[in-house]
Amino acid sequence: MNGRVSRSAAGSSPATVSDVRQRNRSQALRSIILSGQTSRAELARECGLSVASVTNLVSELMEEGLVVEAGSVASSGGRPVTLLAPNPFGAYFLGADVGERGVAVELFDLSMTRVDREFRGGREEERIEAISQDLDEALDALRERNPEAWPRLVGIGLGLPGIVENEPDGRQVLYAQSLGWPPVAVADLISHDIPVFAENGAKTQAMAELWDGSARGVGEALVVLLGRGVGLGIVSDGELAHGLTSSAGEWGHTRIVRDGRECRCGGRGCVEAYVGADAILAAWAEAGGVFDGSGWGAIGQLLAADSAGDAAASVVVDDLVSTLGAALGSLVNLTNPERVVIGGWVGLRLMESLADRVEAATREVALERPGSQFDLVACRFGGDTVALGAAIMPLDALLGAPRGSWVAD
Repeated sequence: MNGRVSRSAAGSSPATVSDVRQRNRSQALRSIILSGQTSRAELARECGLSVASVTNLVSELMEEGLVVEAGSVASSGGRPVTLLAPNPFGAYFLGADVGERGVAVELFDLSMTRVDREFRGGREEERIEAISQDLDEALDALRERNPEAWPRLVGIGLGLPGIVENEPDGRQVLYAQSLGWPPVAVADLISHDIPVFAENGAKTQAMAELWDGSARGVGEALVVLLGRGVGLGIVSDGELAHGLTSSAGEWGHTRIVRDGRECRCGGRGCVEAYVGADAILAAWAEAGGVFDGSGWGAIGQLLAADSAGDAAASVVVDDLVSTLGAALGSLVNLTNPERVVIGGWVGLRLMESLADRVEAATREVALERPGSQFDLVACRFGGDTVALGAAIMPLDALLGAPRGSWVAD
């Protein structure tokens, strides 16, 4: 079974009473989940509805097993106020961070708390067939440990390393040119009979940060992913930009050096060829650096060597900061963001010690006016961001489901 997240088309027909009720239901449930605990009166104020309307909506959500009463608190009027909370056992969601070397699949309850996590892979290079096997094995392990969750599992979201296009017939297709994978139907990646939703990993990272992270409530933002690959989620007017067929944000493959370093996509001079993990470590090796591995630890060794005054490491780090600043500064000029959010495992590592330098280098390249209008912060959710954002896709499907679709067991 395959699912997709749809976007409203311009010129759609006027909303019916049923549409309005469904929208109110979705807004109420979303607010309850985000708040953790709230009251009917607070919910009414936040949603712009009457207390009577909210009371009816909450009653329906409680009948569906999605919301519970969670005690009470004293009020100024003396009568206790009953608190509402999401029923953590009311629904479950899976989110997967799919990389070229393995997958991390995470199980979340309705409060969006991570219940369990399974990693598969870790090989030097992955074929698409191996990724599919990793996903199935991870799902088998999670189901075995969490049998109570499966009957109320809404679906799995995949954060994938490539462009994910929505076909007219509803299918989703992954195009991972940088990895040399052939186009593959997303539904074929998993043999389990559960709804599948998918998007590029940089975009699922942005979804998480928009949901309740560093981009929440920000109308214009850039959510940058720096890892082995380099990606971007562009937030405009509070919404994630997709482009014509969903490839908007392929910033890692914009050219910054004419006839520059070779990139995994087959081009030369791409951003990824200079600020992706493999490119950073290759530059250090060429400068005489000696290090172990090719991941988090290796990047940490580079930054530690720079801090210790190692000349070769300092040259590499200086060049990295300058190049990243130039690439980000150009994005600032193009999009005029209020906030730049840096994530991905390389990005988080750089933000630990180089945040001020990266911000200064970005402002130096940007035009003075837009360069003075943004702040630069780290992703809130760290290494779980891509998987959490992927899990928000099936959550959105639940939020948009007709009332009565979920009934308590």
